[in-house]
Amino acid sequence: MRVLIKIGGTLLDSEASRARIAAEIARAARKHELVVVHGGGRQMTRRLAERGIESRFVNGLRVTTPEVIETLLEVLAGRVNRELVASLNQAGARALGLSGIDGLLAEAEQMDPGLGAVGRVVRSNPEVLEILTGRGYLPVVACVAGDRQGRIYNVNADQMAVACAAGFRAERLVFLTDVEGVLDASGRLRPLLTVEESERLIAGGIATGGMQAKLNAANAALRQGVGQVRIASGAMAGVVDEVMGEAEVTGEAEVIRRAGRGAPAGTRIVSA
Repeated sequence: MRVLIKIGGTLLDSEASRARIAAEIARAARKHELVVVHGGGRQMTRRLAERGIESRFVNGLRVTTPEVIETLLEVLAGRVNRELVASLNQAGARALGLSGIDGLLAEAEQMDPGLGAVGRVVRSNPEVLEILTGRGYLPVVACVAGDRQGRIYNVNADQMAVACAAGFRAERLVFLTDVEGVLDASGRLRPLLTVEESERLIAGGIATGGMQAKLNAANAALRQGVGQVRIASGAMAGVVDEVMGEAEVTGEAEVIRRAGRGAPAGTRIVSA
């Protein structure tokens, strides 16, 4: 099975969390064709502050100046990517670090001149992922993209994950984040959502901010042919084992059991 796992940068900020997630992903990579995309916003903000550069955001997107691009390459495509690759290799995987620039894996264009070098992925070229996974490697992709003129773009990690998953023809896209999943108006976790239901949560002002962005990304992935999307807490021990090992179940009565405790492991989103 082809699977893409997107890891939020918050989950990679401590060595213990990174090592645990890496061990789980390495186990899954022995059975599946797996690709990892990662963020690193917290690490970026911290490094920019160390350099005396203020982080400015517009609608959740970091305004990307030439100084921010320098830090993006240093931190996101550099230290964060290398540390995750090293942890995965320590766990027994054959991980290989990449960015969207490599092999024109993710070609982008400028989203808005007011945001600087923030990019929108317009084309995913998955051949490099297919070659690497086909030979037993685990590609680990930093959310940096480029174009054929040599420009470099800062790309939202969720959008990078969707573009790569669609191009790779992934059967599953998993977002490992710092929340347990999608909540309804009563604050209860929804174990299963359709695209239509998730759009109602957004329209009703129930899913806002980061969760709204996650649902929009999930719906975009499903529309581009990804089989199913899962949003789950990366802080939960065994989460990768569970979302990868679950049986295929359909219908509103679906309950995904969590390690003997009966609690749902995140939210599964399907087309209908």
